[in-house]
Amino acid sequence: MQPTQATTPTLEDTLKDVEERLGPRLQEAQAQLKSFNEQAKTFVRKNPGVALAGALAVGFLVGRWASRK
Repeated sequence: MQPTQATTPTLEDTLKDVEERLGPRLQEAQAQLKSFNEQAKTFVRKNPGVALAGALAVGFLVGRWASRK
């Protein structure tokens, strides 16, 4: 006996289900990322020297890590 189309979910149905379940989470994550981005921009504008020093330190550490491999 073959399954009928009514009982077998299609790819489209599965994608809609995933979108319904994950949509709110993705929107929340997007909102949090936007907030973090604004906070980072504000910090850099208020403290450009600290931001530059931090970027140099991270670049140095990544360079050291990459040269060891």
